[in-house]
Amino acid sequence: MFSIWLFCCLISGTIPVLTVSGGGSQLSPQKSLVWGPGLSADVVLPARYFYVQAVDSEGFTSSPGENAFQVKILAPDEQFTRIGVQLLDRKDGSFIVRYRMYASYKSLKIEVKVKEEHIAKSPYILKGPVYHENCDCPQEDSSIWLEDMSCPQTIPQIQIDLAHFPTVDPEKIAEEIPERFGHRQSLCHYTIKDNKVYIKTHGEHVGFRIFMDAILLSLTRKVKMPDVEFFVNLGDWPLEKKKSTQNIHPIFSWCGSTDSKDIVMPTYDLTDSALETMGRVSLDMMSVQANTGPPWEDKNTTAIWRGRDSRKERLELVKLSRKHPDVIDAAFTNFFFFKHDESLYGPIVKHISFFDFFKHKYQINIDGTVAAYRLPYLLAGNSVVLKQDSIYYEHFYNQLQPWKHYIPFKNDLSDLLEKLQWAKDHDEEAKNIAKTGQEFARNNLMGDHIFCYYFKLFQEYASLQISEPNIRDDMEKVEQPDDDLFPCTCHRKQVQYRQLNLILKC
Repeated sequence: MFSIWLFCCLISGTIPVLTVSGGGSQLSPQKSLVWGPGLSADVVLPARYFYVQAVDSEGFTSSPGENAFQVKILAPDEQFTRIGVQLLDRKDGSFIVRYRMYASYKSLKIEVKVKEEHIAKSPYILKGPVYHENCDCPQEDSSIWLEDMSCPQTIPQIQIDLAHFPTVDPEKIAEEIPERFGHRQSLCHYTIKDNKVYIKTHGEHVGFRIFMDAILLSLTRKVKMPDVEFFVNLGDWPLEKKKSTQNIHPIFSWCGSTDSKDIVMPTYDLTDSALETMGRVSLDMMSVQANTGPPWEDKNTTAIWRGRDSRKERLELVKLSRKHPDVIDAAFTNFFFFKHDESLYGPIVKHISFFDFFKHKYQINIDGTVAAYRLPYLLAGNSVVLKQDSIYYEHFYNQLQPWKHYIPFKNDLSDLLEKLQWAKDHDEEAKNIAKTGQEFARNNLMGDHIFCYYFKLFQEYASLQISEPNIRDDMEKVEQPDDDLFPCTCHRKQVQYRQLNLILKC
C-alpha cells in the first residue's frame, strides 16, 4: 500500500490528508510551528526533512492525530514535481515531513496547512537551484557547507580518536598497513584527490565497501572534500590494539573498543539509514520515530529482546528469560555461532517487526559480535533502554550518560533482573530516561548529523597529513552513479567560472 501511495505523491508532491480531528481545542495555524533543515535549499540530503509542531488555540502542545495537516511540495516552474513526500506523526504533537527529490529544480514551494489555512510562515519558498541527491554539484567552500548544515565546531569523539595520531604520513601508511593487516583482514585503501574517490581493496570479504563508497560519493557530490588518504576496516572488530608492540597505525572502523585505538565512524547500518531514507525497506531514524508503539502507560511491561546467537551473554539472556518469562521475553531468530547449543536455547522464533518492539516498555540492548548496532533505533523509540556494560562503542556513545539516557546493567547480566525491577518500581523515572534517550537520538543521530560527522572526521584527519595523498598503483576510481533520467546542471560551477572571467577582465 505504501508504494502505491508514494507513487501517487511522487507526481504531485502532495500528501492528501483530512482536516483536524481529536478532542479539546482546535489547532491554531498562527501558533503552530514549522522549522528544520528541509526548508533550506542549501541543505542537500538524500531525504530532506523538516518538523511541524501542533499547538492548539490555548497555547498547548497537543497530539492532533496523523491526519491533522495538509502538506504540498511543488516546483512552480515545472509541469511535474517528482518528489516523494511523507508525513510522520511522532505522537507527541510533533511531525516529521520528509521528502525525497528525484530531480533538481529552480525553486520549491512548500505549503503546510490545516483546514486549508496556512500555518506558521507557510508557504515556504526555497529559492534554488534546489539540487537532488544524485546531482554532482559540490560546494567548493567547505566552511559555507558546514555552516549551511549547522555542523558543530568540534566533535569530542573525533578529538579523542585522533589524539593517538599527532601526524599521519600517507606514504608510510600506504606501505605498512597492508603489510600488517592486509593478508588476514578486509580493508579498503581510499584516496580522495581533487574530490574524486579512488580505492584498492585487501582481503577476501570486501562487500561492505558499498556503504563506504556510497557515503564518500554522496559527500563529494555535496561539498569539496579535502585531499586525504586512509584505510577502512570492513570487519566487525577494531584492529589497532592499545597494547600493540608495533608502531600504531590509523585505521577507520565502524566500531571502537576500550582496548583499541581505531578511529570510529558511524556504523554501516546508520550510514545506510542516512543514505537510503525513503528508499530502504529496513530501519531508518525517521520511520522509527513514527512507530514508537502505544503510549507509555499502555505498553507491555515484559522486557523484550530478539536476535542471533552472536555472543555468549545472549545465551544467558535466553536462559534468564526461560526462568522468568513474565519479566523477560528473549529468543533467538537465528543460530550461527553456537549451533551445537541450538537444542538447549532453541527453537528459533520468527522475526518480528522492529516497530513491534515498542509495544514493550523495556528494551534490552546486549552486544553481538561487537556493539549492537540497533541502539540508535531503540533510543529513538518511546521505551526505556537497558544497556549492557561493554568495551565496545559506536561513534556517539561518548555522549550518552547512564541513568540519563539509558539504564545500565553489568556485562555478565548478574543485575539485569534487579535493574528491571527498579524500572518497574520507579515508573516515572524510567519514563523520563526513555524520553531523554529519545530526545538524544532525535537531536544527534539524524541524517544531517551523520554527514557532519563524516566530513569533520575526514577534514581533521586530513590536517594531520605530513605528505601529499596519492592515487596509488592498482587503485580504481569509484564512479558516481549514472543519473541519465534526471541529469542536473551545477550552477555553482557556472557562477565561479563567471566570477573568474570578471576578475580576468578587470
